[in-house]
Amino acid sequence: MKKITEKNLYEAFRGESEAHMRYLIYGEQAESRGLVNTARLFRSIAFAEYVHARNHLELLEDIGDTGKNLSRSIRGEQYELEEMYPAFDLVAKMHQDHDSVQSIHYAIEAEKNHALLYGEASRALAAGRDYHGAPIHICPACGSTAAGERARACPVCGQPGQAFIQF
Repeated sequence: MKKITEKNLYEAFRGESEAHMRYLIYGEQAESRGLVNTARLFRSIAFAEYVHARNHLELLEDIGDTGKNLSRSIRGEQYELEEMYPAFDLVAKMHQDHDSVQSIHYAIEAEKNHALLYGEASRALAAGRDYHGAPIHICPACGSTAAGERARACPVCGQPGQAFIQF
């Protein structure tokens, strides 16, 4: 594959991935207003955007075995935690943008656990096992992520534990 095509496919992957997420969020918003068919439309097109993103990533041969995928995921989470979000946080604080500071804080706190959980899965895989089967709980308000018992309240934003989404 020529470098320009590779660059274009990565750009297309990013665009399709962003559209996928945007449309899922738009679907939630539409559903919260009782527009169930509009929500279904957003979700169906979000799935199509996911298919496009997956096809581009496959062509780029950017999907490895599970060990490589975990390693790449750990590196991505560490980058977000150690470089990306701290830089974004400084700018938001400099601009006194308190809402952005809070959103970034929520992401940083979640990224800490994402890297740890991927590390656990990577070590399990290296030992010839699957990741443990403990439930994973996600706070729907801030994205705080934890495996195991559901917290009574989110340690980051205080959201009641019963609101957490379990995977």
